[in-house]
Amino acid sequence: MNIEPVKEYIKHDHKPIIVINTHHHWDHIWGNGSFRDCTIVSHKLCRDMMDSGWEDMIQKNKRFIEGEAELVLPNLTFDNELYFPKDHIRIMYTPGHTVDSISVLDEADKVIHVGDNVGDSMDEIIPSLNVDKEIYIRTLLNYKEMDFDTCISGHNTVLDQQIIEQILSKL
Repeated sequence: MNIEPVKEYIKHDHKPIIVINTHHHWDHIWGNGSFRDCTIVSHKLCRDMMDSGWEDMIQKNKRFIEGEAELVLPNLTFDNELYFPKDHIRIMYTPGHTVDSISVLDEADKVIHVGDNVGDSMDEIIPSLNVDKEIYIRTLLNYKEMDFDTCISGHNTVLDQQIIEQILSKL
């Protein structure tokens, strides 16, 4: 995806921009270069994996580059959780699709963005897992304890809270 439509959409909003890298895969981090002067948040493992795997990622996925793909590392990392109390935003370590996966919970609007921890169709609702299945199940059980109505996957599929139980039943 080209980042230009996103930049156009937010250009008149005067709030500070915070970019969140839900995990280290190319389709979740290549836009960082367009926001180099902003806060870019990730799990510490994501930053490490980006730094060590950048050249290999470029070589394997260069056919997808639209515009520039420049290594711009996150400048705010965390281990377990970051909380922005004024905005009621909780960013949590939620390994599953990848070992560095994180999720973002908007407590005010009761919306969770789970990155690629939820697939984008009912046929592929369980994502490819790069962690032990038991770790992913623990993440799903943690989601069940959270207060949200809407679940958004990393590729913008909008679901409700029942999706977590559906995934657990398929595992």
